[in-house]
Amino acid sequence: MYLGASEIAARVGELGAEIARDYADREPVLVGALKACVPFVTDLSQAIPVAHALDFVELAGYGSSELGGHERIRFIKDLDLEIGGRDVIIVDEVVDTGLTLHYLCRTLLLRNPESLVCAALFDRPYRRLLDELPIAYIGFTVPDEFFAGSPRRP
Repeated sequence: MYLGASEIAARVGELGAEIARDYADREPVLVGALKACVPFVTDLSQAIPVAHALDFVELAGYGSSELGGHERIRFIKDLDLEIGGRDVIIVDEVVDTGLTLHYLCRTLLLRNPESLVCAALFDRPYRRLLDELPIAYIGFTVPDEFFAGSPRRP
């Protein structure tokens, strides 16, 4: 599967318009999951014509060979902004198994945001190990095989 730059840009613009519509009277916080999300969260932020904040987290997995093969997740970089009482949109490039997104959602929900959803450029639901994820905005559902997108800028 191959997605061209214009196709990706058009879909990101549509996602930005959807988010602007859904958060017209609010000021959501986009939380980018570093590092792969940077091109997507940058383009998405530019496509959202309503006021919003932007912050980042970075997570890492460890211990996959220990504890019966269960991977642990830890924060490398936490949020700088307070999200209590705010609408939060987690932005990630790809959602596969959902384990990392589930961990991030559970952790951020402990901080009492007003709402919490996810925006993903690529979704691979066929690899999902957890079904109950708050994915509200999906750019493309991609097959469980290799896929490629053209560079951000022509």
